[in-house]
Amino acid sequence: MPDNTKKKLTNKSSVNGWWIIFGVICAATFLTRFYKVLEPDHVCWDETHFGKMASWYINRTFFFDVHPPLGKMLIALSGKLSGYDGKYPFEKPGDKYNGTRYEGMRIFCTTLGALTVPLTFLSIWEMTQSMEATFIGTILLLCDVGYLTLNRYILLDPILLFFMSCAIYGAFKVRTLTDSGQPPYSTRMLSWQLFLGWSLACTMSVKFVGLFLVLFVGLRTLADLWNVLGDLTKPVTLTLKHLIGRIFTLILWPIALYVFFFWIHLTVLSKSGNGDGFYSSGFQARLEGNSLHNASAPRQLAYGALVTLKNHRTGGGYLHSHHHLYPAGVGARQQQVTPSDTQTKAVRYRCVLWRSRNYIAIEAGHLGGLMGRTPHKPVFLGAVVVRSGDLVRLTHAATGRNLHSHRERAPLSHKYLQVTGYGEDGIGDANDVWKILISGGKDGEEIQTVRSKLMFVHYLQTCVLTTTGKQLPKWGYEQQEVACNPNLRDKHALWNVEDNLFDDLPKVSFEAYASGFLERFIESHAVMFQGNSGLKPKEGEVTSQPWQWPINYRGQFFSGSGHRIYLLGNPVVWWTNLIFLGIFFFVYIINSIREKRAEAFGSPVKVYQCALGLVLSSTVYSFYLFSPLAYGMTGPLAHEPNSTMTGLKWLDSWEF
Repeated sequence: MPDNTKKKLTNKSSVNGWWIIFGVICAATFLTRFYKVLEPDHVCWDETHFGKMASWYINRTFFFDVHPPLGKMLIALSGKLSGYDGKYPFEKPGDKYNGTRYEGMRIFCTTLGALTVPLTFLSIWEMTQSMEATFIGTILLLCDVGYLTLNRYILLDPILLFFMSCAIYGAFKVRTLTDSGQPPYSTRMLSWQLFLGWSLACTMSVKFVGLFLVLFVGLRTLADLWNVLGDLTKPVTLTLKHLIGRIFTLILWPIALYVFFFWIHLTVLSKSGNGDGFYSSGFQARLEGNSLHNASAPRQLAYGALVTLKNHRTGGGYLHSHHHLYPAGVGARQQQVTPSDTQTKAVRYRCVLWRSRNYIAIEAGHLGGLMGRTPHKPVFLGAVVVRSGDLVRLTHAATGRNLHSHRERAPLSHKYLQVTGYGEDGIGDANDVWKILISGGKDGEEIQTVRSKLMFVHYLQTCVLTTTGKQLPKWGYEQQEVACNPNLRDKHALWNVEDNLFDDLPKVSFEAYASGFLERFIESHAVMFQGNSGLKPKEGEVTSQPWQWPINYRGQFFSGSGHRIYLLGNPVVWWTNLIFLGIFFFVYIINSIREKRAEAFGSPVKVYQCALGLVLSSTVYSFYLFSPLAYGMTGPLAHEPNSTMTGLKWLDSWEF
């Protein structure tokens, strides 16, 4: 038989073998992922969060979350298309679904989670062109029961992992095309680059952890461009063409998609919900059902008006006071001043009683018989407007006490001065006088509702009214601290007028103050970043240390009661990976030394095949042993008598 014919038959046989192995991997993946996928039929772990958020999307109710919106929108879309009506409360893990159409959301997440395994197969093949490496790497992932558990519930994890897998595959596919000399503007090259850019945008739009993948792809792209530039047989203009193409497909295209996803998010969530209070007045004015939506108030601020002052800090509260005093030993025993709790604001703001506790009366600030810049000429029906540079008193309407500061340390921020409520029926002393300034404005400029960013500088102590972000103890009802900062550049010392009650000035609709899309887009990110930075373990919550993660030290219950699901990585897979890492570095060093001495590093084929068979058989068998952790355990716990899981509790820290 001619050599060419033999070569063609060999190549055809190799291709057929590749497809057979890939088909087996796909079949095994979907079989293991969809087996008992609808069990248990109750809320498991974080399904309570993301199922609830899907309901809010379906009902178009605004909410706050620390993650970007795409993953939650996709869960909501899958639920809507599969008949879920958005009415199930998702209150706590263990609640029975009782006929709720949750199946579509769980199956959607499981499908994306399952697709990561064949994508991993394709990625490793693209990286190595080695069937042994591809098969071993994919089997290790396929047989990890922890990965299996993460793939099967209404969570962001399977969605995030799917888009990450797409991005990794796309990155190495682009590398292969670049190395093969594919023209930079060819249909094939541009198609894969657009796919990669789409994957990056989707990954970032599910969780911000996707930014690490963006960094990886960026470094991978630089390496590709460097290799092209280093090919002296090609003109420099070729590198420039590749660079321009990737700027459009891997930077501008993902950014456009990312912004588009947020546009959908902000358009769909058009109704007021429990997340309103984290956002600014202009943002809230866009939300149907919010007290600011379709409301009206005077555009200008006048003396004698009753107002609410909202701190411009991300998630900032409303200047608030109550009859309770600071305790003994905490500065002067005068009335407490705090920002009201924004997290429950959306519910309580509609309560007239609660709302009235935030009302502040704006009065002229008298100092030794003199006033600031007043009296001004009336602008309408005898109304006198407040202007930047005026001296004012801020009187808490419900208690009649003036906003006051003095040479006493703040309760928590001892470099700041204490802020209190002082006086009776608006009558106090010179420490009640504040100079009102528009940030970035000029003296004499009129104060405007919502739009003006205000600073209140204490006239005698020369400090600025601010919130520190620190939480007061129980005597302060765990609200945040209000203080007076001697540093007048405090970025959190900005306030705006929200409610503005004054009958002698014409009113304008809050629609005039409502934020546009770009403002809301930027503010959404500021709120998310602050929310992420403020995440901390809850009281009594079990936490783990970073060194415990790679060694599979502790798991997490996804479901308790009679049908127990326990998130724990397959120890054979995890610990084998750690061993492989050590072997890799050892072999790499030895091989490098032998290459320098023109010797090949190898091992007998019989030993290699035996090792390969041992790894594969151990991995598959360990999956069989530990699969009840993912599919559900019944009966006694592993440390109790007659438990079927007793022999598998290899570490005392495992709790199944």
